[in-house]
Amino acid sequence: MSSLQEGDLDLRGTRAPSRLQAARGTEESAQGAEKPFQEVMDVSTGDPHRAGMKPVSFVRQVLAACVYPKLLDEKSLPLDARQRANTLLGVCSGRSVGSYCATAYGIPYVCKSVTEFIMRRDGGVSSNPEDIVISSGSTKTLLIVLHLMASGEGETRTGVLTPMPCPHTLPTLLNMAGLTLVPYQLLEDQGWAVELDELHRALRTTRGHCSPRAIYISNPGNPTGHVQDRKSIEEVIRFAATEGLVLLADEVYQDSVYGQGTESLSYKRVLFEMGKEYSKKVELVSFHSLSSACMGECGLRGAYMEAVNLDPVVMKYLRDAQAPSSPPVLPQLALEVMVNPPTPEDPSYKTYSQEILHSMTTLSQNAQRACEFLNDLSGIKCQPARGGVFLFPRLHLPPQMVEEAKMLGVEADVLYCQRLLEEEGVRLGAGCENGQVDPNFHIRLCVLAPSDTLDEILARLHSFHLRLLESFP
Repeated sequence: MSSLQEGDLDLRGTRAPSRLQAARGTEESAQGAEKPFQEVMDVSTGDPHRAGMKPVSFVRQVLAACVYPKLLDEKSLPLDARQRANTLLGVCSGRSVGSYCATAYGIPYVCKSVTEFIMRRDGGVSSNPEDIVISSGSTKTLLIVLHLMASGEGETRTGVLTPMPCPHTLPTLLNMAGLTLVPYQLLEDQGWAVELDELHRALRTTRGHCSPRAIYISNPGNPTGHVQDRKSIEEVIRFAATEGLVLLADEVYQDSVYGQGTESLSYKRVLFEMGKEYSKKVELVSFHSLSSACMGECGLRGAYMEAVNLDPVVMKYLRDAQAPSSPPVLPQLALEVMVNPPTPEDPSYKTYSQEILHSMTTLSQNAQRACEFLNDLSGIKCQPARGGVFLFPRLHLPPQMVEEAKMLGVEADVLYCQRLLEEEGVRLGAGCENGQVDPNFHIRLCVLAPSDTLDEILARLHSFHLRLLESFP
């Protein structure tokens, strides 16, 4: 990856050192080293199960029966869970999750379930199983597309307009694919909104540097929590159409929109409601995965993409890109459950609905109270989130700490997170991982965690932050 923004985002990333420190802190505690905390609490990633959230029962019941088919006769499991497991085993080769997937793009039955979900979500807008590709996680799925787009060197090298801040994995993926990162700034003082003039400004910077071919959008925003309204989505679509850019829409958190008066709209739905001038022209690839807030099954590594208006030759390449390998079977079965949940007439519906409601209520309430808490701390300013699982507050750090970080050769937000981890056992993400640059230091906090867990995290953060400010008079 090359970047039109000062600094190398790949080198600025701090995932490995932070993880090593978290592991070291946990190991030292296990070996009896004196620490002011009993355990490390990690809310740096969007992994709700790591933070203590419980999995959805129906998902695990179906998967359990798929992995151990003798459970199909176990009356303690709900009938609809056993019936679903039996159906899913029927589309697996040899009725076994241990068999290979028969195609490189996913089990056809699961692809069909995905299209039916998309049509329900988008009010009947047509979706074709031939446009679906399933893989082992949204990172892998996106990387397939980025590799396909990579071409040229220097002024002809493919560029991707990328939001700042962006998902912390994105700069690395662009680097791996050999693409140029073209940053466009989200407007923090407007709740991290996407602004059309900024997109045009970013595009102008590419002249003589690269050949822009795509724009990446995260909606709801990762890590910002911003949710685009219809007008904003339409502006981005028109911009992509005018400039001939492929739209790459990360919509993993589409199930977690909770801001008052905020509507969850997919890019595809808005595109098709804009009429044939756009719906037949704009190339769109959208992504969804098991890492969504409702499922939270991050470790299962299952995702799909839907490609719209891509050339048939390109589409064939995407569907064959994982060959001779194929996506793992078990995550595909979990995806099928995610896109085809229990309905009101099913025995599992009441429990399923209660669990989903609990997760969404916890997320919404946590996001609001954590934002209020952070804004009450001196030197921290946090924009309210309207969707997704993160808050991304700004740190106004003492100049002495900024200078100390420079002397240590790290970003100041990295130093902040390292000290918080060492002193309080709380692991947050440093904003520079998401592409933020001096002097705008930020931290990343996943708020999809049990309420008492978040209370403990905020209490530790409060103690640390006050000590930090007192140490730099």
